[in-house]
Amino acid sequence: MQFGEIRQSSALHPGKILLLFIIYSLLWFGTLNYRHLIPSDEGRYAEIAREMLVTGDWVTPRYNGYKYFEKPPLQAWATATAFQVFGIGDWQARLWTALTGFLTILFIGFTGARIYSARAGWLAAVVLASSPMWVISGHFNSLDMGLSAFLVAALCSLLLAQTSHNKTSRRNWMWACWIFMALATLSKGVIGAAIPAMVFIAYSISTWDWKIWARLRLFSGTILFLTITAPWFILVAQRNPEFLEFFFIHEHLQRFTQDAHSRTGPIYYFVPLLLIGLLPWVLQIPGSIVQAWGERRREFSSGWLLVCWFLVIFAFFSISRSKLPGYIIPIFPALALLIGNRLDQLLAHANSLELPWKLQTIGFAILGCIGFFFLSDISKQARPDEIEAYAQYTNWVIAALVALITFSAFAAWQSKRNGVQSIVSFAFGFFLCAIIAGTGHETLGRAVSGIDLVNRVKASIPEKVNFYSVRLLDHTVPFYLGRTMIMVESPDELGFGVNQEPELWIPTLDAFIARWKEDSTAYALMVPEQYIALQELNLPMQEVDRDSRRVIVKHPDTSNVTR
Repeated sequence: MQFGEIRQSSALHPGKILLLFIIYSLLWFGTLNYRHLIPSDEGRYAEIAREMLVTGDWVTPRYNGYKYFEKPPLQAWATATAFQVFGIGDWQARLWTALTGFLTILFIGFTGARIYSARAGWLAAVVLASSPMWVISGHFNSLDMGLSAFLVAALCSLLLAQTSHNKTSRRNWMWACWIFMALATLSKGVIGAAIPAMVFIAYSISTWDWKIWARLRLFSGTILFLTITAPWFILVAQRNPEFLEFFFIHEHLQRFTQDAHSRTGPIYYFVPLLLIGLLPWVLQIPGSIVQAWGERRREFSSGWLLVCWFLVIFAFFSISRSKLPGYIIPIFPALALLIGNRLDQLLAHANSLELPWKLQTIGFAILGCIGFFFLSDISKQARPDEIEAYAQYTNWVIAALVALITFSAFAAWQSKRNGVQSIVSFAFGFFLCAIIAGTGHETLGRAVSGIDLVNRVKASIPEKVNFYSVRLLDHTVPFYLGRTMIMVESPDELGFGVNQEPELWIPTLDAFIARWKEDSTAYALMVPEQYIALQELNLPMQEVDRDSRRVIVKHPDTSNVTR
């Protein structure tokens, strides 16, 4: 996409576009290190990568020292590489999600420019860049953003292949589609190939277009897909014969059909997440779908394929027995492309927006003002030790609301004068609102992360001692301490790993008590209630330090141990 093309169709000067890009990039990446990691995903996936780097085993993922086959290792490889290059830390742990999220915004803009127009592509990127759920997910260390990025890259490559009039370009983009599906599979499993397949089947049935299958490069694409995915699956299965059944049956089939992970929810679970996740643009969804419906009878309808992408993913996870918010993140880029094209049509040649848009921007400014009346509700669920933290977070929410109100009001003022600039102002306000509110969560998340406790005790704990985790799987303390822990009695999500290597854990509290009495160099982590219970049993312990959620103790004889 050339700046000149964008300037001609968007009424935005190239210098302004470049300035916006720089500001957005600085805010996107510059906030990665402000927050500490929080449980469970952020700590878990950072620790898996840390252990991969420390052990040098890049084939068998381990979490807290135990085999962990719930997900493939692509993100762990990327994060371990970031640790190796930049050191171990918070922003390094989030770098992969931030990069994949940011690059997807650019790819959406490029794709929109190719299949629609330069202005539609620019607007699609703006829509995605300001969608709260995309912004927050891009700053949260979980697997969902990486998976979504590669799924969307596969979708965009497919769109570019099917709309290209050049045979070589069509072939190359289809090969890119297969490569991205392979990377999606290495990010989170079979879903990386299953979702594109389901979407394409739905598209073919709804348009009754079966000729398109002849253009998918099925044979050469499958070879590419297997060349990328098969080596790790073969290696890990050779070294761990138990892998295949657990990964494909427990982690895929049972996750979808049974309550294998206790992550159930009603069938409408994702509806509020869709509305909040795409909050500033939800009013454009119906018109965008109607517009795509009218175009579905074309030889190939990009818009209708995007609608199928949205509907299939949303329906698939809505009927699944396992539900988490991040599952629907892949729908937002598809909706962004639809909405970008819709906004482009609304702008037409006049570059001004009608009354409904002005009412929308004013409406959100008013909603921001109403938000001030509910600030006191933020701390209603606070524990006694969290009241001050919630008070601090309220200040961040106020700043987020001010940004939302200011830019929404400015967008309303711009709506007749310059439609594109009005859209950009509106979008930037929501981006600032999301990034401020998300970054400010550190005031609440710091205590949950355990970083202050770790900073106080880390230097005093010898390197070669046994560290027990008593009836607790803490997702962040092991990462910050830089050591694994021996699980006691409650394996939590490490049940598969402890069953495979039972010698690495202690299955009962009584066995732990016996081991503790003999292990004069031992340390242990537990919740305060467990500490009191062990005190009542007169277990010899010396408290090292504590916070509101956890206690670290040591055997009284550890004073003779040197680092």
